[in-house]
Amino acid sequence: MRRADRLFEIIQLLRRRKLARARDLAETLEVSERTIYRDVRDLMASGVPIDGEAGVGYILREGYDLPPLMFNEQEIEALVLGVRIVESWADPKLAEAAANVIAKVESIIPERLRRHMAETALLAPADHFMEPIAVDPSELRRAVRGRFKVRFAYRDGEGRPTARSVRPLALSFYGPVWLLASWCELRRDFRSFRLDRMAGLEVPGETFRPEPGKTIQDFLAQDSE
Repeated sequence: MRRADRLFEIIQLLRRRKLARARDLAETLEVSERTIYRDVRDLMASGVPIDGEAGVGYILREGYDLPPLMFNEQEIEALVLGVRIVESWADPKLAEAAANVIAKVESIIPERLRRHMAETALLAPADHFMEPIAVDPSELRRAVRGRFKVRFAYRDGEGRPTARSVRPLALSFYGPVWLLASWCELRRDFRSFRLDRMAGLEVPGETFRPEPGKTIQDFLAQDSE
């Protein structure tokens, strides 16, 4: 977790608790108590009204709020619709993360916008068809973020099996299917693979560096040529 995110989380935890001990904050955020002491000291120095001390606990004085995000009504609607689409079409871990985004935004926007968010009538129904996926999409996202090579068994449109080792570049969603854009080491070229045709996904931990001609920018440039 980035330090800026951790400072935000500390404020949010203090907002929800009457008294928070450094030990409890450290356990929740999976850092050391020493890190919490330093973070709280820096928050206090920046003007956040936190009372308390090490060994006793901390409280956030009533009435304090983070500076409101300057969303307008249409931006709120775009955010809510985006989250509802993710909740409806993505895997459980990404859906949970989307819901957490809404919860965080709700906690810091003005009451008027909070009501508008709750009343936004934009829906993404869950009763839709999507090809079932046997592999873990969150592992593929981790591989894309960390530039980890992945291996998997694959079957093409005619059901012919093959084994692939690829450099994952991006995940995209088209109607009922998710696609992995990648550099395929077997074909020595770009390939897109449907997640619903994958099996036996492995992320062995081997990383790769971006190389000219093998990046996501190169992949996207194919469509513009």
